[in-house]
Amino acid sequence: MTTAVAVIIIGIVLVIAVLIAMAAIKVVTQYERGVVLRFGRLVGVRDPGLRVIIPIADRMVKMSMRVVTMPIQSQGIITRDNVTVDVSAVAYFRVVDPVKAVVEIEDVRAAINQIAQTTLRKVVGQHALDEVLANTDSINGDIRRILEMTAQEWGVEVRLVELKDIQLPDSMQRAMAREAEAEREKRAKIIAAEGESSAAHELARAADTMSDHPIALQLRSLQTLMEIGVEKNTTVVFPAPVMGAVSDLVAFLERESRVAR
Repeated sequence: MTTAVAVIIIGIVLVIAVLIAMAAIKVVTQYERGVVLRFGRLVGVRDPGLRVIIPIADRMVKMSMRVVTMPIQSQGIITRDNVTVDVSAVAYFRVVDPVKAVVEIEDVRAAINQIAQTTLRKVVGQHALDEVLANTDSINGDIRRILEMTAQEWGVEVRLVELKDIQLPDSMQRAMAREAEAEREKRAKIIAAEGESSAAHELARAADTMSDHPIALQLRSLQTLMEIGVEKNTTVVFPAPVMGAVSDLVAFLERESRVAR
């Protein structure tokens, strides 16, 4: 009986020793820092590795130092020109001071999420719809700077904030589509008008050249008739004015030949 009691006592002691060892030995991974509190008071920060604390007296809170990707849920925002848009974003942040992240704030992730939503609503609401669509980089920078000013008190560094999606009302999408179509039609008409103006200018120059050199007009007429004959493969009938032009051209060539001799 005595032996059995001794065995039981030894077993209980071993179990208690194992439990104490498990409570005393902590493993801090490479991307974490361990904040140790002793009877509720801050003792220090433990680096990665195998760490030993005092059971019951000490409590270790592990804080991840990695960059956290946090989506900012879509929410309806009224822009400066009274257009309601649904905007969602994504924020990237990391804890740089684990002590502040544990002592200054209860849940740092939830706090960043809430302040990011209110900041997004505030910054987007200060801009008109066209500015929101065209100046996303500027809006991203404004949101990040405001977030960082608040997050620094919690030991958090905001790396990046990006607007992810901007949903417009159906009526606004149709209005923008009509506006874009009208803009394209305007550009097409302007380009066509510029082409007609350029063509008219070149025709005027050609007319001036032909008026100064009548033979050029006759040569052009003959060239056109030759092209028609080649393409259509038919007989070309020269009208009387053209025949006169041919006679003038032959006389001109004969005169030039005599002068050359």
